[in-house]
Amino acid sequence: MRLAGKVCVITGAAGGIGSSTAAVFEREGAIVVGVDVLEHSIGELSLSLDLTLESAVAGLYERVHAELGRIDVLFNNAGISPTDDASVLDTDLEAWERVQSTNLRSVFLCCKHGIPFLLQSGGGSVINTASFVSLMGSATSQISYTASKGGVLALSRELGVEFAKRGVRVNALCPGPVDTPLLRELYASDPVEAQRRMVHVPMGRFAQAEEIANAVLFLASDESSYVNATSFLVDGGLTGAYTTPL
Repeated sequence: MRLAGKVCVITGAAGGIGSSTAAVFEREGAIVVGVDVLEHSIGELSLSLDLTLESAVAGLYERVHAELGRIDVLFNNAGISPTDDASVLDTDLEAWERVQSTNLRSVFLCCKHGIPFLLQSGGGSVINTASFVSLMGSATSQISYTASKGGVLALSRELGVEFAKRGVRVNALCPGPVDTPLLRELYASDPVEAQRRMVHVPMGRFAQAEEIANAVLFLASDESSYVNATSFLVDGGLTGAYTTPL
C-alpha cells in the first residue's frame, strides 16, 4: 500500500504503460484518475480529452481536485510515435508539429496546470515519460519523437530543480523499447528493422509494460523521496552497451 489514499492522475492511461501503471497504482492503494484521448474505463475517474488543448487540461485538474479533494501524483505519459515521423529528410512539418504537440506540449500543459494542485496538497511527485532516445542517437531516426523526448527530459530537470524546496519532485522516466501492441505491430511489419534494434539490448528482449510500471511506482512513492530532477533509465542496459552478448 505504498500509495494509500494518494490521488494519481495518469495520462495515456489506455495504452500499455499507462494501463499497467494504473493497475499497479490501484494495487498499491492509489485513487487513480485515468486520462486518454480514447474512450476507456481506467481508474476511479475515467476521462477522455485532448491533452494538447490548454482549456481541456486546465479543466481536467480543476475537476479532479473538485471531485477528489487533492492531487498527489502526476504521471504524464501520453505520447505518439507515428510512422510518418522518420528521417529529418523525409518528415514533413505537419508530422513534426503533430508529434511535438502530443509528446511535449501536453506534458508542459499537464505540469503547468497540475503542479499548482500538488503544491496545495503540500507536495507530490511528477513523472514525465521521456525515452532512452533522449540520451542517445539512432540511425533509424524518428526525428520529432526523439526531439520531443529530449524536450521532456530537459523540462523535467528544470521543474525538479525549481520546485524541490516546495516539496514537488519531478523526474523523467526513460524506458527502453517496451513490448506493447503498438511496438509488436511496428516490428511485425519489418522483421529486419526489428532485429536491427533488438541486437543492441543486452538482455535480448524488450521490457514488459509492468516492469516500467514498477519503476513509475517507485518514483511516485515516498521510497524515492531523494530522487529528483533526473533521467530514470529502465532500458535493460541498452544505453550502457557497446557490444552485447552473443
